[in-house]
Amino acid sequence: MNFSAEKIRSRFPSLSVAAADGSTPVFLDNPAGTQVPRSVMDAVTDYYLTMNANSGGSFVTSLRNDEMAAQTRQRLADFLNAPSVDEIVIGPNMTSLNFKLSRAIAKTLSPGDEIVLTRMDHDANIAPWIAIAKDCQLGLKWVDINVDDCTLDMGSLEEALTEKTRVVATVQASNAVGTINPVKQIAGMAQAVGAWHIVDAVQSAPHLPIDVRKIGCDFLLCSSYKFYGPHLGIMWGRRDLLNALPVDKVRPAKDLAPYRWENGTPSYETWNGLRACLDYWEEIGERFGRAELPQYRGRALMLKRALAAVQDYERPLATYLIDGLQAIAGVTVAGITDSARSAWRVPTVAVVKEGRSPDEIAACLAAHQVYVWSGHYYAPEIMRRLNRPEGMVRIGIGQYNTRAEIDKLLNLMESL
Repeated sequence: MNFSAEKIRSRFPSLSVAAADGSTPVFLDNPAGTQVPRSVMDAVTDYYLTMNANSGGSFVTSLRNDEMAAQTRQRLADFLNAPSVDEIVIGPNMTSLNFKLSRAIAKTLSPGDEIVLTRMDHDANIAPWIAIAKDCQLGLKWVDINVDDCTLDMGSLEEALTEKTRVVATVQASNAVGTINPVKQIAGMAQAVGAWHIVDAVQSAPHLPIDVRKIGCDFLLCSSYKFYGPHLGIMWGRRDLLNALPVDKVRPAKDLAPYRWENGTPSYETWNGLRACLDYWEEIGERFGRAELPQYRGRALMLKRALAAVQDYERPLATYLIDGLQAIAGVTVAGITDSARSAWRVPTVAVVKEGRSPDEIAACLAAHQVYVWSGHYYAPEIMRRLNRPEGMVRIGIGQYNTRAEIDKLLNLMESL
C-alpha cells in the first residue's frame, strides 16, 4: 500500500478544527512546526496521570519515568541510526543545544583557529559560532551559494578549508529554499583538515531518512516539533566527544554522556510525547514502508522505511506545487525547480510575486485560511545573498497535505 495524506489525516485532530469562518485550515507552515498526531497529545496527558515524577526514585512513578526516558532515547538512536543511546542528548530546542555545544567546543580552541559557516544556514547554526569567534578571537570564513539554484558553492567550501579550520557548520536541508546539501561529502572534507563537522538537520528530519553513521559527521541536531512531535531539540554527537568536551554542568550531575549535557530536570512529559511520535513513525513504516534497506533491522528499518515512503509521497507533490507556481504570471521560485533534480530538495518552497510584498501575500492567504510564512525565517544570510530584503513567502509541504490543498493555494496566488 502506498502512503498518502488521506490515509493518515484522521490521526491529526487539528487538521479538522474549523477556523472562525467555518472552513478547514490548510497548514503549509510546516517548516516552522508541524501538527501532531492524537497519540502524541495523549502521551503527554498520560505522563501526568501515570509517571509524573523526577528521575532516580525507587517508587513506581519514578521507575516508569526512567523506563520511558530510556525508551525515548533508544527510539531516537534508531531514528538517527546512532551507534549508542549514550550519544543522544535531548534539550529544549536545537538552538539552545547548539549554543551549549559551541561554548563547549570554544574551550578547546585557540586564537587564530577558524570556523567555516555557510550563507545558506538557519541562524541557529550561525549565531553560536559567530559568538565564540568574537569571544575567542577566532577566524570566520563563509561558504557562498550559487544564486541561480540556491545550491552550496562547493568550490567556495574547498577554498575556505585550511589547516587552521576547526569547525565546519552546515545545514543538511535549507529551511528557506529546501536545498539538500551533500553532507557526507562535506563531512569528509572537514575531517580531512582535522575539523569537526556540525550538521543542522532540522529541516531534513521530517523528509529524509537520516543515518549519522553514513553521513560521517561529528554532531547532528534536529527538532522533534518539525517532525510531528512536541517542542524538543535533539543532538547526536560522537560518544568520545560528548564525554570529553568541557561542557558546563552542575556538580552533582552525572559526568557521563548524555547526562552531562542535560542540565536540570527535563520536560519529561514532552519526552513521552516524543516517544509516541516515534512510535507513530514506526507505524507508518510498518503500514506503508516498502523500501529494500538490508543494512537496517527492527525499529531502525521501520523508521527508515517510513521516511522513504513519506518522501515518495511528498516529492511529486512538491513538483506539482513548483510547476503550478511557475505557471502564474509574476511569480518567482527560488532554488531548484527542475523536476529532474527533485531529489536535491525537500518540499520547502520560497516564492515572491511581483507587485506584492511577502507579508501581504501571507496575510491574504491567511484570510482564506491558508497558512504560510513570510520574511527570512531566521535565515537572513541567504535572503541577503538573494537580494530579498523583505524576505520571501515560504510554503512547506508536510505528510498530511493534499493536492486539493495545493490547488487552493495556487488559485489564491493567481488571484492576488
